[in-house]
Amino acid sequence: MSFPESNEEPPYDNKNKELSEQKEQILKRILSPEARLRLNNIKMVKSELSDLVEQYLIGMATQGKLPGQISDDQLKQILLSIQQPKRDFKINRV
Repeated sequence: MSFPESNEEPPYDNKNKELSEQKEQILKRILSPEARLRLNNIKMVKSELSDLVEQYLIGMATQGKLPGQISDDQLKQILLSIQQPKRDFKINRV
């Protein structure tokens, strides 16, 4: 028993594709090339962190709170503020 082949993508895939393209266009507008490269590198290693940063940046851009393009140094500061500090434990043995 074979299923008929369909070349059409499901509607939700098209919607997701459109949303990701819109997100990329916004990020291209608000990030400098160096900052975009850094964010893409982070996406390969820590996708959750890059998603948080992207949502934050897009939210700020849609509210009109970004003065211009975000430089690499500004992105570093945003990343530091979003990342939760690591807790160091010191164990003293008696």
